[in-house]
Amino acid sequence: MSKADKSLPATRFSFRLDFTPGGRLGPGKVQLLEAIGETGSISAAGRSMKMSYRRAWLLVDDLNRIFRAPLVEAQPGGAKGGGAHLTPLGREIVANYRAIEAKTLEAGAYEIAALRAAVSLTAPLREPGKKA
Repeated sequence: MSKADKSLPATRFSFRLDFTPGGRLGPGKVQLLEAIGETGSISAAGRSMKMSYRRAWLLVDDLNRIFRAPLVEAQPGGAKGGGAHLTPLGREIVANYRAIEAKTLEAGAYEIAALRAAVSLTAPLREPGKKA
């Protein structure tokens, strides 16, 4: 990173896919899937993202309903402890989402840099949707 790059505002890229007739896949759900893959647990994945188990479970349920087959399979707790894992389709969905993200960033690098350079460093911050 050059000295000039350090004087520019930080930039974060994210995108969401909206499916018809319903369902969405975006950075939060993909991050949750990745966390489940890493931890082997819906509750641990949710905790790592600072969300309740209920919220994590509802997102997993939503994902499992959107696609043709479940992305996450959970085993109930008990003597063996339960857990959760990504199915082959779950791993495929994460890989495809991350591939689209990487290709988009690469293809749009010039334009993203131009937008970043055009951002005011002195503009007052306010939350989107709130009136000044």
